[in-house]
Amino acid sequence: MLSRRNFLSAATALASATAISGRVQAASIPEAPIMEKTTVQPPLYPSSGPDYRPVVTLNGWTLPWRMNDDWKEFHLIAEPVVREFAEGMKAFLWGYNGQSPGPTIEAVEGDKLRIFVINKLPEQTTIHWHGVLLPNGMDGVGGLNQPHIPPGKTFVYEFEMKHSGTFMYHPHSDEMVQMAMGMMGMIVVHPRDASFRRVERDFVFIMSSYDMDPGTPTKGNRNDQLQHVGVEQPRIPRH
Repeated sequence: MLSRRNFLSAATALASATAISGRVQAASIPEAPIMEKTTVQPPLYPSSGPDYRPVVTLNGWTLPWRMNDDWKEFHLIAEPVVREFAEGMKAFLWGYNGQSPGPTIEAVEGDKLRIFVINKLPEQTTIHWHGVLLPNGMDGVGGLNQPHIPPGKTFVYEFEMKHSGTFMYHPHSDEMVQMAMGMMGMIVVHPRDASFRRVERDFVFIMSSYDMDPGTPTKGNRNDQLQHVGVEQPRIPRH
């Protein structure tokens, strides 16, 4: 039987195993690629491992990775970003690695993923891997199965991609605001058998809508940004 004391001990062990603190640990984090262009970027073809047809993210890009033993390592930065929807029409959003939506994460069925997430937002956050079968402690629901990621801190997610398919990632920490501000991205897991339902062309995209009034101030604090993209904020912000 799992007691409250045992549960708290397990949660503490999980937090210590997955939170980054100190220069030695931080030195192991892969360099985070940043994308400033909002045009479609070329797909990333696999240079090793199983063969697959990479996806093309419309008006987006695929997040590069590095191999560390048998782990495929990614680096995501949750941060404020600027997205120019049309010439001179800029939206101050929240996203990942310089863009909103965030970059597409590609993997192969059976891959072991290690994803470093650093929080550069003005509030706490997490990442939930929507639809992915993984250990409970990696599911990204802040305060339930993992601690929230405070501003300026890094959390490491580790799990195996057990099934192929198309999934997404997004916060489960103040998610109604953070997702409305643009924090989401796609996950594409290719079958390990390259001949299984192989396609000639593969595209992914995320559709979002924003309500922005002409002349809305483009700079300011968190509430100004929420009003700028038409996000209602019915409660006091958490900091």
